[in-house]
Amino acid sequence: MERLNRKSAPQAKQYTEKVIQFGEGNFLRAFIEWIIWKTNQKTDFGGSVVVVQPIEKGMVSWLNEQDGLYHLNLQGLLNGEPVDSVDLIDVISRGLNPYEDFSAYLALAEQPEIRFVISNTTEAGIAFDPACKFDDTPASSYPGKLTQLLYHRWEYFKGAKDKGLIIFPCELIFENGKHLKECIRQYIELWQLPEAFREWFENSCGVYSTLVDRIVPGYPRDTAAQLCERAGYDDHLLDKAEIFHLWVIEAPKEVAAEFPADKAGLNVLFVPSEAPYHERKVTLLNGPHTVLSPVGYLSGLNTVKECCEDPEIGAFVKKVMYDELLPTLNLPEEELLKFAGDVLERFRNPFVKHFVTSIMLNSFPKFKTRDLPGLKTYLERKGELPKGLVLGLAGICTYYKGGKRGEDEIVPNDDPKIIELLQRLWADGDVRKVASGVLADEFIWGEDLNAIPGLTDMLAADLALIQAEGMRAAVKSII
Repeated sequence: MERLNRKSAPQAKQYTEKVIQFGEGNFLRAFIEWIIWKTNQKTDFGGSVVVVQPIEKGMVSWLNEQDGLYHLNLQGLLNGEPVDSVDLIDVISRGLNPYEDFSAYLALAEQPEIRFVISNTTEAGIAFDPACKFDDTPASSYPGKLTQLLYHRWEYFKGAKDKGLIIFPCELIFENGKHLKECIRQYIELWQLPEAFREWFENSCGVYSTLVDRIVPGYPRDTAAQLCERAGYDDHLLDKAEIFHLWVIEAPKEVAAEFPADKAGLNVLFVPSEAPYHERKVTLLNGPHTVLSPVGYLSGLNTVKECCEDPEIGAFVKKVMYDELLPTLNLPEEELLKFAGDVLERFRNPFVKHFVTSIMLNSFPKFKTRDLPGLKTYLERKGELPKGLVLGLAGICTYYKGGKRGEDEIVPNDDPKIIELLQRLWADGDVRKVASGVLADEFIWGEDLNAIPGLTDMLAADLALIQAEGMRAAVKSII
């Protein structure tokens, strides 16, 4: 079997370099490159990507060994039907390591067709490091490297207003565009760069917040040999992802016109604000995840798919999602129902084994950010507490008690202070003490939740029922 490259795969197309991408990992290749590949197929975009290695140790050399080519395996349910595709992605033109060839990196700024910068350098990547110097080759931080590139472009094109860049950060930070823009401003000030450059950056460049959503398991070790057989090539850069994808970009219509991914039949949205979509994802995907996990586990189930397909726990998941969390959001109902349906389809993905124990890492902080806002809004709007969410919190409290589920040892994983608190509260088995003690802990919540009317009583009652009759009996009592 031939090694994959542009010589062995002459069907791979060549496009004009229009995008600089910081990051070469599995997520970007399964998400951004796939979106650009689709956009090239469906529109006249015709763009390719130059990948820049954002840290000293990386894998752009692997990319270059295959001339930027690799196969993507998408698996999941689409409109209820299973999908298991393998496609050759041909939009990476080359990879650059600025730590080995800084001049080649800066030369990217001199290409007039380059128009976009996309990044995913992890949440820690968008950070201002005052130790970075303008004459570093390169600056160690991603915002520092980007500022160096932008300055060289401004200088090379003599401040031409039409040579600004459109920047889409994809790091998993709310308002990532605002954070990145502020870091660049800090470097402009630290390095005392010219006022004319600052004005060009502010007026000719756009840094736009985005929200990305796709589960990417990455290199498929267990099926790599079979996928290479299907593709017909020896491919060391195989990538794997779910079929679902969503990219929300907080940018005006003129940006969408230049980057027409939303015209390629893709789930790419250009919107005035990403905030409601961020809230939607956290509430309707992460929120149900957080409560179905302890409830499902304590009912004898091990994966998200099993939970959704179980008659009782599946009904619990739908109750939490559709009856309790969805009504707390402020987007059009039709849009929310479509997203909720997509989430359930993702939860039932037959190709993914998502173990609930992995989701239960740091369950209390997760409940605070993902479910508590919905609980409060539901109470405010409906005048009563959401029974499913409260039962989910009771499930977390019970899981943190420890002990055994059958032959399996229950081992909670969270901040040691929280683990110690729960062990202390459960010591004498008084469920009222557990309920009031957990809700009162300001280290967890930043407030005393016993002040929420009826919450202490409902949580204590749920804990008592779980102790007396088991989690399934508690679930049946509310569905």
